[in-house]
Amino acid sequence: MNFSAGGYWEILKSPGTSRLLFAAIPPRFAYGMIGLSIYFKVHQETGSIASAGLAAGAFAISSAFTTGLRGMAVDRFGIVIPIGIMVPLYSSSLFSLSMSNDLTLMIILSALAGFLSPPINLSIRPLWKLIVGSEQLRTAYALDSSVNGAIAVFAPLLATTLCLSISPQVSLRVCAFLLILGMVLLLPIHHVKTWQPEPKVSDELQIWKVRGFQLLLLEAIIIGFGRGAFEIGVPAAGTSAEQPNRIGLVLAIGAVMSVVGAMSAGVIGTRISTIKGYRTTYLLWALAAVPLFFTNMDWSIMVTVAFIGLFGGAIQVFYWEITEIVRPKGTAVQAIAWLWSVGGASAALGIVVGGYLAEEFSPNFSLALMSLSLFVGLFIINSGRKYLTPQYSK
Repeated sequence: MNFSAGGYWEILKSPGTSRLLFAAIPPRFAYGMIGLSIYFKVHQETGSIASAGLAAGAFAISSAFTTGLRGMAVDRFGIVIPIGIMVPLYSSSLFSLSMSNDLTLMIILSALAGFLSPPINLSIRPLWKLIVGSEQLRTAYALDSSVNGAIAVFAPLLATTLCLSISPQVSLRVCAFLLILGMVLLLPIHHVKTWQPEPKVSDELQIWKVRGFQLLLLEAIIIGFGRGAFEIGVPAAGTSAEQPNRIGLVLAIGAVMSVVGAMSAGVIGTRISTIKGYRTTYLLWALAAVPLFFTNMDWSIMVTVAFIGLFGGAIQVFYWEITEIVRPKGTAVQAIAWLWSVGGASAALGIVVGGYLAEEFSPNFSLALMSLSLFVGLFIINSGRKYLTPQYSK
């Protein structure tokens, strides 16, 4: 079977698809806004890029360390209970952060918010196999990634606009409201209420012993660190150049192109294997990031980020397929959760290191870490590519 653009229309006609995508919009907006909202909040109160990076890093690392546990909770109890508990607590922590002006307290509240991050995106991913089946899974992943990427176009712009035109406090409170709204829309959906955790198979390896999964964990550490440095490097570059209004625009350009990349990957036929698509796209992604160190907060960074977004959006689709290949039965949610956990923890370190480099030297050094990490990640994937194919996945 070959995928075509018509496959997207077929998926949208599947019962529950449109409602699921719509319900995910508010929380995904919140996820896309929270990092910049924390950055601008702490920078406004302290005037320090490093302090803002430290708070953003505290949020990221706290969220990362508990992502795997949240995935295990969904695999154990289903979707409704974890989301129903965590969303109100998470929203309360964001509201409290919006009222704080003490650096230590802001860092603590940022870490608390990360600890309480609800597993909404984690919970949506395994629903696609239930809704569309295995044959259309690549197209479903591409559609989901595209919608998420489209939201990521506007979320940074909204966060930047609210933070600079009104206040970071308002932006944080909007994030809290959007999470509550998402919970209200998501939990009544039939597929969410009836989804059952996948039964484990006793004779399969534990997830930590699967070679392919170990390879993805190592790659997640490297890429996560570079991504964190990039996430702090872009706002630092805008702040240092006294052009903070361009921060959201740069991130939005990358997000737009990630949508294009994901949609393109979704129409690729099955004649192109997952591992071949993954490796080829990875190489293009790494090459696209080479100019980052030489960019300024002008057209140069916009063009570079556009190509990074294009190939980054495409590779996400193949990445989800790779994860589905290597994971053991009974780990539908926690497999990607542990990868996000390890990658997120490394990203938090990247944010802290990137913030230091940006303040003491130049934001370009932070951006350069992204380029370096992609080539190291590509080397890891190519070195162990046989473990990412079905015959070596267990």
